[in-house]
Amino acid sequence: MAFGDQPAYLRVADDLRKKIAGGELPPHARLPSQARIREEYGVSDTVALEARKVLMAEGLVEGRSGSGTYVRAQPVPRRVVRGGFHTAGEATPFRQEQADERVIGSWDAHSEQDEAGAEIAGRLGIDVGERVMRTRYVFQSQGEAVMLSTSWEPLAVTGRTPVMLPEEGPLAGRGVVDRMAALDLVVDNMAEEVGARPGRAEEVLALGGVPGHWVLVTSRTYFAGGRPVETADVVVLAERYRVAYRLPVK
Repeated sequence: MAFGDQPAYLRVADDLRKKIAGGELPPHARLPSQARIREEYGVSDTVALEARKVLMAEGLVEGRSGSGTYVRAQPVPRRVVRGGFHTAGEATPFRQEQADERVIGSWDAHSEQDEAGAEIAGRLGIDVGERVMRTRYVFQSQGEAVMLSTSWEPLAVTGRTPVMLPEEGPLAGRGVVDRMAALDLVVDNMAEEVGARPGRAEEVLALGGVPGHWVLVTSRTYFAGGRPVETADVVVLAERYRVAYRLPVK
């Protein structure tokens, strides 16, 4: 078999990747053993091992203790549709995080007071150590955990008010826009940044992934008259979701 100028382990990994994509090695099929790869491609054990590591790091194969390495079934990516901030009366937490009206979801939430670290303090425009209300959400759709979200609100804004706890009180579950309106604060702007990083163990476990999976993180901040009133990190598994935006054209 003729190869190009790539390192041997990348050439082997590329050929195996093509066989997986082409169906020659279908989902749940056993990957050729290290000895088989060595013989078929004329490479060393080290090269064969490194090629398998590449495919494992890419999430194309998975090791099973005492059994071997198998091709993983690849999920069909679903969309997380972002649509900007929502007007009053329609912004439940799930709608706040997933703007696709076709998705029916539920959520679990837990709130507790905390001190703002450097990153959160910077996003909220407050001093490090100031008190915030931190709320952790797990969003489900059709019984499956689809995204995680952690939000922080400055208690200088919401403290000792009926909306201090996002999931309790007269506007429980109504989202940031409605809750801030109750404090005579008009949410008029939102900023989002999307990035990727390796998932933390607790995140991947909660979302039904496996160690090593990457996640997409949408860092979102709501503003009222230029003042940050809430910031949040929304986390989904990168291999399962694509972030799509619907934004008005002015």
